[in-house]
Amino acid sequence: MVSPVVGLYAIMGVQTSVTGGGWFIALAICLAMQLLVATVYAELASQFPIAGGAYKWAHQLGGSVTGQFAGVVYVSSTIAMLTTTAYTGGIWLALFVGSSSSSGLALVLWGVVFLVLCLLINLAHVKAFKMALSMGVYAEMVGSVGIALLLFLFFRHHDVSELFQHLGTGTAPGPTAAFLAALAIAGWAFIGFDACSTIAEETLDPKRVVPRAIFFSLCMVGSVVMFNSAALSLSFDRTTLADTSAASDPITPVIVGSFGAWAEKPFLAIVMVSFLACGASVVNYVSRIIYAMAREGNMPALLKHVAIDGTPRPAILFTVFSAGAGLLLGLNDQAVATIIAFGTGGLYAMFTITTGVGLYTRLTGQWNPALGQFSLGRWGLPINVIAFHWSVFEFINIAWPRPYAVSPDAPWWQLWAVPLVLGSVLGLTSLHMLIDKVRRSA
Repeated sequence: MVSPVVGLYAIMGVQTSVTGGGWFIALAICLAMQLLVATVYAELASQFPIAGGAYKWAHQLGGSVTGQFAGVVYVSSTIAMLTTTAYTGGIWLALFVGSSSSSGLALVLWGVVFLVLCLLINLAHVKAFKMALSMGVYAEMVGSVGIALLLFLFFRHHDVSELFQHLGTGTAPGPTAAFLAALAIAGWAFIGFDACSTIAEETLDPKRVVPRAIFFSLCMVGSVVMFNSAALSLSFDRTTLADTSAASDPITPVIVGSFGAWAEKPFLAIVMVSFLACGASVVNYVSRIIYAMAREGNMPALLKHVAIDGTPRPAILFTVFSAGAGLLLGLNDQAVATIIAFGTGGLYAMFTITTGVGLYTRLTGQWNPALGQFSLGRWGLPINVIAFHWSVFEFINIAWPRPYAVSPDAPWWQLWAVPLVLGSVLGLTSLHMLIDKVRRSA
């Protein structure tokens, strides 16, 4: 779920195209703020080690209505995350097989192929799924740590000052717009740590282990992303970067220029394995949330059925088909920024709900973090306040329409994809709850 390769390689092209460079500081700020969010999650997990994580915390602390809204936001946002992983993974899949077409339709079709592969991995025997994840771990070690270390030690072309230059020389109209866009795009690199909390009931000593997993998984992945981004940025040729588009791959030319032409296919294979392992794990993770909600009566009953081997196949199919529908956003040739915002925005809405519920119940005395094994003590309240306001700011920043990040002639619904989708989901949920209330009172 927390993949340094997917987190960074998915956004490298669009970051460079929109900002022009100098986005390293935005990446660092986003990581620091997300670590504050992770500490709030860790406190909640320490006291409430419940399967379903943030969805269950919102239900337990905020009531059934808050819990139901949190549940649909959680499901829709994680499905959108899968859409983003599939679209960006499809770009790398096309590069791996040597496809030269970069049209919107072609990229969407490659995203569909990527989703089908993730579906097959989830429907296969559990040993095949475990093998895919194991291969993903080894690919991460080589693709993130190994290559970044070699680039940093032997193939640097610039001084460290390069990390803080060229901001505002891309499509963004000025340094301020470029910095805000960089913050929004960087949000994609630091999500997924909340997955640790959804399997709390399957973990030994969860009150101690899960909070550590939440915090240290983000620390470790964040450190790798920061180092990898620095190594790549210091190895880039500025002339090559000048021709970078949002949907292009600026990383492979660095690898080929540094290691030689022989490294291209092995590198693309490593990236593809990382993307497929991440995509397969997202399908697995999201389908289990959907299955849990269906089992509790909050989603159609069909989705709670399981196969003989215990696999919730209807939930898996629903997850993949829903993510596939989101790929329609990519029919515009320059839709990568919209797709990334689409996959990131809902999760930051979920971070806002979780930190907001935590802050409200902390202030009203309904939740006492000191009762958990992990507590921040007197620092808990100010950290919760900052984490909540950061989540609100970053959600608005991600959802903000940016024609310069997509294309000047992008349709309005694409620019407003995040609030439109989230608003529709919340509106339909409200209508369903109202109809259900009227039916029960009749």
